[in-house]
Amino acid sequence: MLPLEGIKVIEMTHMVMGPVTGVILADLGAEVIKIEPIGGDKTRRLKGSGAGYFAMYNRNKQSICIDLKNSKGQAIAYRLIDGADVFIENFRTGSMANMGFGSEHLRTRNPKLIYCSLKGFLSGPYSHRTALDEVAQMMGGLAYMTGPPGQPLRAGASIIDVTGGMFGVIAILAALQRRHASNVGEHVESSLFETTAFLVGQHMAQEQVTGEPAPPMTVRQSAWSIYEIFESAEGNQIFVAVVSDALWQRFCAEFDLSDFAADKSLDSNEGRVNQRERIIPAITALFQSLTTKEMVNRLESAGIPFAPINRPTDLFSDPHLRASDGLLDVSLAAIGQGGRTAQLPALPVEYSAEKFKLRKDLPEPGEDSVQVLQDAGLSADEIEELRAQTIVA
Repeated sequence: MLPLEGIKVIEMTHMVMGPVTGVILADLGAEVIKIEPIGGDKTRRLKGSGAGYFAMYNRNKQSICIDLKNSKGQAIAYRLIDGADVFIENFRTGSMANMGFGSEHLRTRNPKLIYCSLKGFLSGPYSHRTALDEVAQMMGGLAYMTGPPGQPLRAGASIIDVTGGMFGVIAILAALQRRHASNVGEHVESSLFETTAFLVGQHMAQEQVTGEPAPPMTVRQSAWSIYEIFESAEGNQIFVAVVSDALWQRFCAEFDLSDFAADKSLDSNEGRVNQRERIIPAITALFQSLTTKEMVNRLESAGIPFAPINRPTDLFSDPHLRASDGLLDVSLAAIGQGGRTAQLPALPVEYSAEKFKLRKDLPEPGEDSVQVLQDAGLSADEIEELRAQTIVA
């Protein structure tokens, strides 16, 4: 039995943040019903850097397409939500209330409902604003910390959308736990801006401790002597981190650095950091004399943290992911890719030593409408009439 089996979720979301919340709950076993507009979620048809959004964040879900501008369509949606445990939305503040799906209204109809709003900002002076992942990265200091001085740079993934969606899941799970005692639901919220602030909190704390604002990561003073990207003899880049005295001793022993190992001034991390200008050139020259294979094998043998500088495309053939069910074979037919499948990352969690599986491919728009309506108690004639009027598709 999956952890969230028996929990019913109605998801009315688009883009990334909302679907992330839904897909995590779905992977964990919840029944997630995605309500889409007639014709399907526009996220399905995004191009460029958005072309992977729907494919990545909508597996293990059911789809029903409903015309929510029609009173009969609204009635169908209410019927589904009235029988749900959780409702998720990530539209602009006020939009859901204007459509008749605000928290107060839905929770009056279903007092046990946990209503999750995923927004740009939590309560406060900015709560009326619309935000996107990149807006939050810029406003929350993450872009400043990521790029070179004077050149703010967004992170290389929708990290705030994804993390904000994860915080939405945390809030939902907390509300479900509380409901065991209270027997009533909650309105919980997560946001992009506050998520970003939480992520850069370490840099805010650094300023409070040191008295100096944290500089961008590209020009930061490293806390450790070896925490760098080096090149092998073939020119391949590998990140190496020596972050403790024990690791330093193992590093020196593995790479025959007897002079460094015998130097008492290098026994402490502080001493090594103060002599980086001496250490780094020597290590750079050492690694440039080694093949990539030799360098990697010796780092692994010594237990030194290291990483090749991979691209996302390299992960498709990563031996660890491939050997451990870390990639799921997801059909792309629902987004117009015919018989193609994609290998996409599984939920990065193990439960009793097992990863969560793909139980259902990406749904076609309205693929599950008939079954969802039957489960809600509608007759075949009622369903056919709704479909004939394009109230449901």
